[in-house]
Amino acid sequence: MPNVMIRKNDAGGLLFYVAKKDMEETIASVETDTSETWGGEVVLTDGSRWYIDPISPPPVFPTTLRFKRGDE
Repeated sequence: MPNVMIRKNDAGGLLFYVAKKDMEETIASVETDTSETWGGEVVLTDGSRWYIDPISPPPVFPTTLRFKRGDE
């Protein structure tokens, strides 16, 4: 379960950065993205899927969270 830094880009989208892999991708979709809860399955623009248990209240970005790969 890698630590992932999530921050907003200039266009207002969310960037997903894994330092140990030097991987940065834009988040294409989040399973649950409401004013009360954020998380679940996260799909990146490269097609990879990651998972985090939904967080309530939603985090304030930038933040670092622990994700699981979608295929684990």
